[in-house]
Amino acid sequence: MSQVTTIGLDIAKNVFHAHGADERGAMVFSRKLTRAKLLDFFAKQPTCVVALEACGGAHHWARELAALGHDARLIPPSYVKPFVKRNKSDALDAEAICEAAQRPGMRYVAVKCEEQQAAGLVFRTRDLMVRQRTQLINAIRGHLSEYGWVAPRGTAHMAMLADLLEEEAMAATLPQAARPMFKLMVEHLNELEKRVAELDREIARRAKEDEDARRLMTIPGVGPIAATAILALAPPIETFRKSRDFAAWLGLTPRQHSTGGKQRLGSISRMGERSIRRLLIIGGSSIVRQARRFGAPEGSWLERMLARKPRMLVSVALANKMARMVWALLTKREDHRAPAALAV
Repeated sequence: MSQVTTIGLDIAKNVFHAHGADERGAMVFSRKLTRAKLLDFFAKQPTCVVALEACGGAHHWARELAALGHDARLIPPSYVKPFVKRNKSDALDAEAICEAAQRPGMRYVAVKCEEQQAAGLVFRTRDLMVRQRTQLINAIRGHLSEYGWVAPRGTAHMAMLADLLEEEAMAATLPQAARPMFKLMVEHLNELEKRVAELDREIARRAKEDEDARRLMTIPGVGPIAATAILALAPPIETFRKSRDFAAWLGLTPRQHSTGGKQRLGSISRMGERSIRRLLIIGGSSIVRQARRFGAPEGSWLERMLARKPRMLVSVALANKMARMVWALLTKREDHRAPAALAV
């Protein structure tokens, strides 16, 4: 029997499937496994490459397999899809993962440790509560508009509506059955505001204690939330050979459709980590907004871009430059020396 060198593992909640292949790519075994027997099975296997799709729970299993001595690798699902043969099943998925792992040019996802995932959970929790707050504000504004109460968008105007609901004279214009519902939604909104503020303080505290986070916050437009998200959600900076690779991983580089020796560049690909990309674009937008109000440094890159390009395009281009600064600072272990870098 041939020696197993690569195992493709299709993971799920309770039923897993392993596909083993030798160094020539020939199948050695294809076996269905239960969750309880998974680690026992791999403990008996010779040390080899074990590939998984980078999906929910993949980092946990990669850490467990690495503890058994295997070389655990995570592959993006989009890179596995071309190797799936015709129909879909657990066995075919495991075979496709094994086949993809044997390609010499395959790219892998860095396995995260538990501490890094826990740090990312703080940001994810805040992001979830901010989305819930936005949904609740939209619901309150939408329901109030049915009774003629209209206010501009924004949390500040929402506070004004909440104050009006507390006034008996104004609340009397609403149906009796609707008043308790609006009161319930406003109370829930206030609770969300408190939770978000608590998480903001926690993120700011962690950012102050982390040397790399403090270094990133020296970049104009990067605050505690963005710095924490970059360190928690991005793989080790050594993964990227140059700054453009990091910007491309975030989806901030132009999409290419080049052929016949002709280079055609389009809009940004938006194929990378959308949370960090969104935060960098927000930071770039704040710089652009300030430059439009008070003026950009004379002769700077930002001034030239604002003179001939739309505001949003400049914000995205600035986010691209910020991503490259992030790579440079984390690689060279230096602080951002002066905002003059924006004028390059």
